[in-house]
Amino acid sequence: MRITQDIRDYAAKQGVTDDDTIAAGMAAKAREFRERGAELYLPPAAGDTGA
Repeated sequence: MRITQDIRDYAAKQGVTDDDTIAAGMAAKAREFRERGAELYLPPAAGDTGA
């Protein structure tokens, strides 16, 4: 799949393993989730039509 290949390419350029790249991405998303209040359902952003 393209995403998998993109991760492999990025990891190779950074000189790290695929697993390290995935772990770093997951850690960043977890941090973002906590910073935004750790809520699964957030109110829509201003101007968001939901479409």
